[in-house]
Amino acid sequence: MQFEMLKDKSSIIKVIGVGGGGGNAVNHMYLSGITGVDFIICNTDAQALESSPIPNKVQLGASLTEGMGAGSIPEVGKNSAIENIDDIKAMLGSTTKMLFITAGMGGGTGTGASPIIAKAAKELDILTVAIITTPFSFEGKRRRLQADEGMEELKKYVDSYLVISNDRLREIFGNLTLGSAFGQADDILTTAAKGIAEIITVPGYINVDFKDVRTVMKESGVAIMGSHAAEGEDRALQAVEGALASPLLKDNEIEGARYILLNISSGAREVTMDEVSIITDYIQEKAGLSADLIWGNCTDETLEDKLSVTIIATGFQTSEERVHEEKNKKKISLLTPEEAPLVRPVEPVNSFIQPKTAPSYEPVLKAKEEVSQADLFGGMFAKAESQKVQEPENNIVRHTLV
Repeated sequence: MQFEMLKDKSSIIKVIGVGGGGGNAVNHMYLSGITGVDFIICNTDAQALESSPIPNKVQLGASLTEGMGAGSIPEVGKNSAIENIDDIKAMLGSTTKMLFITAGMGGGTGTGASPIIAKAAKELDILTVAIITTPFSFEGKRRRLQADEGMEELKKYVDSYLVISNDRLREIFGNLTLGSAFGQADDILTTAAKGIAEIITVPGYINVDFKDVRTVMKESGVAIMGSHAAEGEDRALQAVEGALASPLLKDNEIEGARYILLNISSGAREVTMDEVSIITDYIQEKAGLSADLIWGNCTDETLEDKLSVTIIATGFQTSEERVHEEKNKKKISLLTPEEAPLVRPVEPVNSFIQPKTAPSYEPVLKAKEEVSQADLFGGMFAKAESQKVQEPENNIVRHTLV
């Protein structure tokens, strides 16, 4: 089966829908219109490809599946993508700088083929963002387990990923018909791709280029996103509050994000400087001063008097990083008076301790050495000295002649 290939002058941004769920989402995006983006659809189901309005198509695993689908077996989807990976690389071409992969996880083609396509894009140094949905609980445990396994494999090769939980949409929108439920998922997938792509492709007074987006999305892991449009006098505050309450935002929290990508769009009623300040200040307060906020604005005439705010937050700590941080964190525990141990009071010491003084030294005089002379007269006077010398009586000195 032959399909039309992309023209030489293609966009640097491409969106590829993989499998049934991804194909439905990309069909919806194509019909909704995203400025400056090329679309590709790939599937093992030939019938789904033929019914798609997208001209750029890749049949996966024709020799394996004979165009009849992967039968909800991810291994078949994986091998089918490997069989036609060169066709996908040719579709991407040398001009592609950013790729969105949309897929519904849990089935065969989307779950098995998406990681193979992401790996090929990584080898081509293409910034790759996955926008995927997880199955409803009523779709069965097996499908849920396959979705989890496929997601773990996909994470190895994409720079960033947004996960839309179908169960979460059910909680928000209530008991919809199946068609409406999957339609809501397609709308949100479209909003996500449109919000990121058009911040690059649609010009405005404050432009965000591809390098800015690459800074935010490159190897950033999980991303959360919110988008909302509002009108009226306080439309700026309503729009940013609505964006932060979006079902795409996990727990409605952007605190802890390293990067925030912000797109402010307006129509006939142009955004004012005060409105920009309201939006950016509000986001910075919620995200924290350490978050790097990159924002731009563009014009969308379909908004008329509305103001639209789209927020993409990335760079959150992984579970491993959080565990490491907790281990290194110093913990201080304050004891209650009942828990504190009894300590015997120390009695004061009253004795005065003399300060140490430098030792005093008395000078030592060197004794004079006696000089002994030679006895020139021998023992001449020895005998005289040995005799007793009598004291003179009445001052008369007597001499004894020897």
